[in-house]
Amino acid sequence: MLGNGGDELVAEQQKENIYEMIRVPEAMGVRFFTQEDTGSYCPGHWHDAIELVFLVKGELEVKVESNEFHVEEGQCFLVNSCVIHSTRCTSANTGIVLQIPVDFMKLYLPQVEKLQFVLRDPCEEPVEQTKLMRLKEILLQMQVVSEIRPEGYILRFNSLLFEILFQLYHNFSVKIFRADLSRREKDLSRLNQVLEYIARNYARPIPLKEIAQVAFLESGYFCRFFKKHMGLTFLEYQNEVRLSHIYQDLITTGDTLQSILERHGFTNYKLFRRMFLERFHGTPSQIRK
Repeated sequence: MLGNGGDELVAEQQKENIYEMIRVPEAMGVRFFTQEDTGSYCPGHWHDAIELVFLVKGELEVKVESNEFHVEEGQCFLVNSCVIHSTRCTSANTGIVLQIPVDFMKLYLPQVEKLQFVLRDPCEEPVEQTKLMRLKEILLQMQVVSEIRPEGYILRFNSLLFEILFQLYHNFSVKIFRADLSRREKDLSRLNQVLEYIARNYARPIPLKEIAQVAFLESGYFCRFFKKHMGLTFLEYQNEVRLSHIYQDLITTGDTLQSILERHGFTNYKLFRRMFLERFHGTPSQIRK
């Protein structure tokens, strides 16, 4: 996810690292905003909403499950609901973000659970390029309406929103068969409890037995369960969460690196240096400058 906007978004992400509650205005039913990100790292999370982002300035690294993407200025990316993804912004960017809750889509697309939305940008096929251009034009129009807010702007915004839904349904969706849908929802609910527990306790060592009990699983099975869904081990994820907090403190405070590491429970300095360099392509002092 790109974010919720400003410092409020960063704080919200740090509290809810796995499941993000999408708060939407009642009159619109969706969440729409322009995000200016000066630098952030958001570990794996998911939400009950389709997320569409149009990057109008800068660049962004996005990981969707096991696939990594480099999103450049002028490109869009889409993340389906209940799909674990993470983002990394190491230089300033600006993006238009539209989050459409699945419950909202069900009002107009009752079989939305049987759809997967697929958006490839860039693409070389002329017809697909035209479809993408239309989608971006609508997002830009929504941005203007949202910022200027002329009289009756909700009518105009909602008309553009339904055009987006129409475009997504007809041009960017494929039908899929999900026999294990209920199982996946159950697993994500269990995973949500685990990740929320990590978000609250990441700064201290969490024994494997303790975190396995949160998921009501035996330790060995828990390790396999976690790695299957997150693509990394429990300890690796805990360090990722620590790293996201450390990164924010580095770019927003003047505290010493040692005090920041102690605050967020990263005691292995050698491991921290290696992970930090891999994630942000620079040393802490270089990133801070």
